[in-house]
Amino acid sequence: MAVPDPVDFRLLTLLAEMGRAAVHDVAARLGMDPREAAARLVALSASGMPLLVGVECDPNGIRAAIAAASRQQQQQQWQGYPPQYGAPQQQMPPQYQQQHPQPQYAPPQPQYAQSPQSVPFPAQQPPAAPPQQQPAAQPPAGGTWGPPQTSAWARGDQQTVKAEPVPPQKFTVGSTQQTVGLEGEQLSIQLVEVVDPADFLFTAAGYRLQEGERAVVVHTELTNRGSVPFSSLPDLYLLLVAADGQTVSKAPVSLSSRPPHRIGVQPGETAGGHTVYVLPDATEITSVRWSPRPDDPAHSLTWEIEN
Repeated sequence: MAVPDPVDFRLLTLLAEMGRAAVHDVAARLGMDPREAAARLVALSASGMPLLVGVECDPNGIRAAIAAASRQQQQQQWQGYPPQYGAPQQQMPPQYQQQHPQPQYAPPQPQYAQSPQSVPFPAQQPPAAPPQQQPAAQPPAGGTWGPPQTSAWARGDQQTVKAEPVPPQKFTVGSTQQTVGLEGEQLSIQLVEVVDPADFLFTAAGYRLQEGERAVVVHTELTNRGSVPFSSLPDLYLLLVAADGQTVSKAPVSLSSRPPHRIGVQPGETAGGHTVYVLPDATEITSVRWSPRPDDPAHSLTWEIEN
């Protein structure tokens, strides 16, 4: 059986003290999201831990809710028919169809518009003769473009202006960038703060670092500017990028002094949170990268870390 991480260890310790409790009570005692607590408990139960995650409900209340939802769905289906057609009619019995045959109508013949008649155009007057100009100077021998198969066509009196490449915009700590989520959410993300090292915050929360490790805490804020709710965890794919190109994922821990992100951001709301990382002490961090998912570089955002 694998050794649980610090968050799972806290869950198991609390369960050992309580014995039997609801998921939302356990999450409230630990300051966690109930969905995250439930997912961790189910994973621990599947890994072999002697615990059972159950669900209790009011059967009569559940049946009443299902019946109300079914009636509402049927009303929506009846309202979906256009008024000129009305509700679907029942099919007539075969004997009535034979006694009262339906009239057959031939499809309408296509009507073709007559082609427009041609109208003669008035004769155009010849343009006035342009004023005579002085003859231009004759090009040097070989023509303006120079002898064939040579580069003499490049005129020496016309300097070629080279466009300077536009450097990409640089974003650092404190700046805000905009992107689009997986469901079309209009998002603005600000990198508020990067605490490196953050060993004192990590140890103050009751965790312990191994020899040669250090902790980093990143504070970000996500604003939902559109009308589509953002239903994921804001820092799910928030990564640290090292100088050698390697990435560091967040650690499954949360600090009491630095609250983590919560799942979901409604339209018009701004949600902030802190992300904790544990990495080798010799690793040099050069940037922070946010992505809606790992394989979507088109909507990724990057902030550079200035040492």
